[in-house]
Amino acid sequence: MANISAAQVKELREKTGAPMMDCKQALTEAKGNLEEAVVLLRKKGISVAAKKAARVTSEGSVAHYIHAGGKIGVLVEVNCESDFVARTDDFKELVHDIAMHIAASDPKFVRKEDVTPEAFEREKDIYRAQAAATGKPPQVVEKIVAGKMEKFYEEVCLLEQPFIKDQTVSIAQLIASKIGKLGENISVRRFARFKVGDATATVAFTTAKPDEGDGGEAAAPVAK
Repeated sequence: MANISAAQVKELREKTGAPMMDCKQALTEAKGNLEEAVVLLRKKGISVAAKKAARVTSEGSVAHYIHAGGKIGVLVEVNCESDFVARTDDFKELVHDIAMHIAASDPKFVRKEDVTPEAFEREKDIYRAQAAATGKPPQVVEKIVAGKMEKFYEEVCLLEQPFIKDQTVSIAQLIASKIGKLGENISVRRFARFKVGDATATVAFTTAKPDEGDGGEAAAPVAK
């Protein structure tokens, strides 16, 4: 068994925000390897998040973030299960980070499932035409299109985007790590992003139903 020092546990906790005992256990399993321990903690967070995904999130917080000297503004609603968790520093930090990320990355939808059929078919047609123009056979074209659609989701869906503070972690994984730490389901309900001089604004609502883990009534996304 690896001899895990307090300094190693502290370093992993600062890197991941996970509880001390979880950090020590992950380091022990990883035989003291910090990067492997980080991966183990992320897997645990995702596993916990999956178990809690069906729990209704009817509490939470609305936060704002103003960027670039008042040129870009974001409002975001992030939900959790209890007012107690909503008041914790960990939850507040998460909401702030998500708002800041939206300001920087300009997502158009919350989840993959929220992408409108019109937006999906428009992008798919463009990618199919581009791939077909290369002269490749139809089966290869479809594989190319499938790959490009995954990249499209990563570009326009908040939960699929790499977190601006840590490009190795998606927003979904960031939320999963907080679910693992706080012990409650957490979900992004909606957000709006405004930019000075831009005639349109991005306003996105998740279409998840309350029993799918997003509190409140379902609403169709509007992304411009």
